[in-house]
Amino acid sequence: MATIVSLLSSGASAGAETLTVKQLSIADEKAVFATVESISVVPARSRIGGTVAQLHVREGDAATRGQAIAVVVDEKLVLQVKSLDAQIEALQAQAGQAQTDFDRIEGLVDRGTLPRTRLEEARTALNVAQNNLRSKTAERGVIRQQQMEGQVLAPQDGRVLKRVVAVGSVVLPGDPVATVAQQDFKLRLRIPEEHARFLKAGDRIRLDGSEFDEHTARWGVIDLVYPQIEEGRVIADAKVEGIGEYFVGDRRRIWIASGERAAFVIPSSYVTTRFGIDYVQLHQAAGTISVPVQRGRDHPTPSFSDGVEILSGIRSGDVLVKR
Repeated sequence: MATIVSLLSSGASAGAETLTVKQLSIADEKAVFATVESISVVPARSRIGGTVAQLHVREGDAATRGQAIAVVVDEKLVLQVKSLDAQIEALQAQAGQAQTDFDRIEGLVDRGTLPRTRLEEARTALNVAQNNLRSKTAERGVIRQQQMEGQVLAPQDGRVLKRVVAVGSVVLPGDPVATVAQQDFKLRLRIPEEHARFLKAGDRIRLDGSEFDEHTARWGVIDLVYPQIEEGRVIADAKVEGIGEYFVGDRRRIWIASGERAAFVIPSSYVTTRFGIDYVQLHQAAGTISVPVQRGRDHPTPSFSDGVEILSGIRSGDVLVKR
C-alpha cells in the first residue's frame, strides 16, 4: 500500500508542522471475528492400562514437555515383579551352586581324578544357569519399564486445557488423560467466501487497540489460508504478537482488506473539534483558515497509528497545518 500523506518541513508559520493531502488507494477494510486458538492441541495419552492413581495438573496449569502429569498403576505388574524377584532369587542360587560345582570339578580334573568330560558337563550346566538368570532379569526389566510408562507425560510445552479423567478412573493403553495446548497462540479467521478472492498469505490484518485495552492498533500477518470452504466461510490463520497467554477460544474483532478504494487519511492530531464540529487548519496564501470536515472512522496505517479518514472538506493538494 502506498503512503497516504507526505509530511513537509515548510509551513504556514515558523516551526509549524504541515502536511500535503493526497488521495491514494487504501485497503477497504471489513470487520470480521476471529478466535484465539493454539497452533496444536495434543492429548496426553496413557501408555499402559490400569487405574489413575495420581493427577498432578488441573485445567489452566502450564506444562513442559516430558513433565509427568498423571500416574497410572496396574496392580498386576506389581505382582509380576514380585513373582520374577522370587524366580530370580532361585536362579541366583542355582547359578551359584553351578559355579561351585564347576570350580570343584575343574580342580579334580586338573589333578587327574575325574575325566575331562565331567568338566564339560559342569561348564554346560553353569552356562544354562547363568543364561536362565539373565533371561529372568531382563524379563523383570521389561515389567519395570512398563511400570515406569505408567507416568503420563506432557507431549509438548503448553497449557492444560482439560482433564479427561479423575483419580480412580480406569484407562486403557492409548486413552487420553488430558489435552495440552501448545502455548503459541494464533488467530483463526472465518471469512465470508465472497471475500476469498482478496485473501492471501502475507496480508496484514489490524486489531483495534480497544481489544487489548490500548490506544494504538496492533498488526498481524496472515500466514495460512485453508483451501477448503466450510459453511460458506474461508478459514485462515494469522500471527499476532501478544494476542493472549491464557484463554483459548477468546473472540476478537479484526479488520481485513477486501479490496481497495480512494480515500483521504490524515493523523488525528491535525483535526480539532469545537462544539461537536471537526475542523482542520488549511494553509492559504492569505493565511491559515479553519475548514469544517466530515470525519470518518479511525483508519490506522503503518505510517500513522492515529490515522483518521476524512470523508469531505479537503481535497488533493491542500496543505494542512498542525495546531
